[in-house]
Amino acid sequence: MTNILLLEDDDILHDIIKEFLEEQNFNIDSFFSGDKALDAIGNKKYDLLLLDINVPEINGLEILEYLRDIKNKTPVIFITSLTNIKYLQKAFELGANDYLKKPFDLDELLIRIKHHLKNLKDCYKFQNIKFFPAQFLIIKNDKKYRLKFKESEILKYFIKNAQKIVTKDELIENIWQNQEKPSDATIRTYIKNLRIILGSESFENIKGVGYKFNLV
Repeated sequence: MTNILLLEDDDILHDIIKEFLEEQNFNIDSFFSGDKALDAIGNKKYDLLLLDINVPEINGLEILEYLRDIKNKTPVIFITSLTNIKYLQKAFELGANDYLKKPFDLDELLIRIKHHLKNLKDCYKFQNIKFFPAQFLIIKNDKKYRLKFKESEILKYFIKNAQKIVTKDELIENIWQNQEKPSDATIRTYIKNLRIILGSESFENIKGVGYKFNLV
């Protein structure tokens, strides 16, 4: 059975979400405060985390930051009433997988949950490499490499656009979207890190234009 952790401090919404997801045959462990949720995450493996941001003790963003720092790649969907765009930007910078603004339709929540659970099984195979984007993981010659969130997103985009020249503007538009635009140096650093793992021939620099991924 799929294990989902729910962190929501609104009593009514907490019970509504928990009951709804249990009816969908998910196993739900639910909490009202961040410290209790974080303790549970440390003691049990979850397939997905539903986190409110503004909760007692430890907020949802702090939980996500800690988890990504210790290389915990469990998918995280934020459910929050906060409307300030800076929270959305911060969430994705830390490695959130999705964001749902209250009030929301329960069926939409279910669609998003199923989408991210399906993504956990996605695997791209090319040459002697396996890439698991939802886990930010590359396995090359049986050796594991953990990626940063943006590195994983970039590699996934290049694989889907293999043998096509991807401009920096296209990369920014599709990977960063509404977030603050990265500098050229930031993009070069991400590409450099991927080249170290995949090989120098993996990304071809098309001078003045962008990059082409050559392994697929």
